Amino acid sequence: MLHAMRIGIIGGSGIGERLIDQMDARHFRRVMPETPFGHPSAPIVVGTYKPPLGPPIELAMLKRHGEGHTIPPHKVPSRANIFAMKLLGVTHIVATGAVGSLCEEIRPGEIVVCDQIIDRTVSRPRTFFDSAAVHVEFAEPFCAVTREWLLEAGAKQQFKVHACATYIAMEGPAFSTRAESTMHRNLGGHVVGMTAMPEARLAREAEIAYALVALPTDYDCWKDRPRPPDEQTLLAEILSNVKKVGDAAFALIETALADVSRIAGQPSPAHDALRLAIWSDKNRINKEEVLRLAPLWGRYFGLPAHAVI
Repeated sequence: MLHAMRIGIIGGSGIGERLIDQMDARHFRRVMPETPFGHPSAPIVVGTYKPPLGPPIELAMLKRHGEGHTIPPHKVPSRANIFAMKLLGVTHIVATGAVGSLCEEIRPGEIVVCDQIIDRTVSRPRTFFDSAAVHVEFAEPFCAVTREWLLEAGAKQQFKVHACATYIAMEGPAFSTRAESTMHRNLGGHVVGMTAMPEARLAREAEIAYALVALPTDYDCWKDRPRPPDEQTLLAEILSNVKKVGDAAFALIETALADVSRIAGQPSPAHDALRLAIWSDKNRINKEEVLRLAPLWGRYFGLPAHAVI
């Protein structure tokens, strides 16, 4: 039921641009799909990536915060981003995002492949389906198949990769108060960030396998620590951690892409997430809405597969 495998990369500009540098300019294009929810954050780079080792793989790369990082977390057009990925035939998404650590064990500069999430966002559209009762299973919010693929790549690295962690998705754009940070720890969170929700839930509704590589740049404010003597020193420390964890994430993703055959023939439960999720009487759902969202659920209404753009 799937199109040919295509990996989507959603995150900051650095990782995507480093992958683009390894593409043949003749074999990639920038597209800005129109979706029922508007345009994505930025043009999506689509093309064939040839890893240093392994066969070529089709990629679609998106800057979540737009060109120049101009879109704040609470304004990211997640529905448009995920719908656009679906239009492009993306079957798996590897998302990256900066986080603060909520525990001593996860140190800044290490990598976290999260397995759970707690959604504390409040103002963001969180579903594609406002005209029907659609209830996807979300007990395991991140695709186990994709996570295992990333963790196998992580095992080949020289840096620490944490295999299990709960991500607290906060609204932002301000960082936590110390009381909120302590509460997030008490809730069972290991890292806190602003971007993984509703992105992960929407990917499930779009039947795209989704995994998150979280990038701890510092300890969140629950932890008392000596403050650097001046703001320049503090900024230099943060930028150093950002570079360190960005380099690590790129190395992990590059290694995973070199072994993409590991998941190429392995179905993910996410790829059939809507099979039992549409609770409404299909005959009573507005026909215009069925057609508007056809790339997501058309096959359950007997519609032909959408053409990949």
